[in-house]
Amino acid sequence: MSQAVRVVWDDGLVSYDFGAGHPLAPVRVELTMALAGDLGVLDGVEMAGCLPATDDELALVHDRHYIQAVREVSRTGRPDLRHGLGTADNPAFAGVHEASALVAGATLAAARAVWTGESEHAVNVAGGLHHAMAATASGFCVYNDPAVAIAWLLEQGASRVAYVDVDVHHGDGVQAAFFDDPRVLTISLHESPRTLFPGTGFPQETGAEGTAVNVALPAGCGDTGWLRAFDAVVPPLLRHFDPVVLVTQQGCDSHALDPLAHLMLSVDGQRTAYAALHRLAHETAGGRWIAVGGGGYELVQVVPRAWTHLIAEAAGSPVDPATPTPESWRTLAGKRTGEVPPLSMTDGHDPRWRDISEGYDPADAVDRAIMATRNAVFPFHGLDPMP
Repeated sequence: MSQAVRVVWDDGLVSYDFGAGHPLAPVRVELTMALAGDLGVLDGVEMAGCLPATDDELALVHDRHYIQAVREVSRTGRPDLRHGLGTADNPAFAGVHEASALVAGATLAAARAVWTGESEHAVNVAGGLHHAMAATASGFCVYNDPAVAIAWLLEQGASRVAYVDVDVHHGDGVQAAFFDDPRVLTISLHESPRTLFPGTGFPQETGAEGTAVNVALPAGCGDTGWLRAFDAVVPPLLRHFDPVVLVTQQGCDSHALDPLAHLMLSVDGQRTAYAALHRLAHETAGGRWIAVGGGGYELVQVVPRAWTHLIAEAAGSPVDPATPTPESWRTLAGKRTGEVPPLSMTDGHDPRWRDISEGYDPADAVDRAIMATRNAVFPFHGLDPMP
């Protein structure tokens, strides 16, 4: 299915580091790349480096005074609370601009590769910083790399870009950047804002012509319900919107072990979603697929396995879930974190779900969430919200 696949990586990406004890620890991407390498997943892709995003590129989304403020914090290490830097979520640190601009540059490199046809798919697991706003840092995110990449694609002439965000947290920064732009369809599947940061992402947030789509799932939702919701909302909207490029944010903090949220997915359920997005990229966007990382705070048990599955799926060579994790990787993970690493690439789940067309149950919280979204946005697209 896949042709040329590029994975963007630079060792400097681990410098996006808010310090000891912060949930967004860069060891998660270090261990992801190590696991993908030890399993041979990276043998089937083109590895490429990147340059930091320039101020002009960042200014496609961010206010220039904000970029200058981040540069000042970067130079001095002193907080700037007015711009969200120096909080518990977003600690100020010397070098923050350079580290953040490199993450954005990596996602731009992925976007360039796909847009120019150098690669059919491209992945940046260090990206996905979807909470950053035009003039403030938020939710561990300083520069909004997926939004910058989408804005760049529009500037290059992309007529329609679809963005699907499967992070457990609402993709609020990307939604805000394109809320009034009908050229960009943003779809976010996340835990209900009633129980989780950032408190936005209700179905009624529909944007320009219904192009902001929010599926707010109840706490406790697992593979079966999550995949049912995905299948009921994402494929019909992507097929109707007919994007020229698909951008996906692959936060894996929807996992049951994630310490910051309350959904109950398995690595197997997440792997199933990656395969679905891959198929949809080919079906609706001519195969042009840019995938970025995102949230994920179970640093050993979840993130490396989930995103190794993502890279393998993009490469067209999925890893058998029963595959053991290599001893070399387990040794590295143990040394780097002191944790006991997982022994295989599966949680032992076999995700299955009923299609919404088989019937809607108003007593089921997931079905109510599905129908709230379909009722809010499907009519904008000429689609029947009823199953």
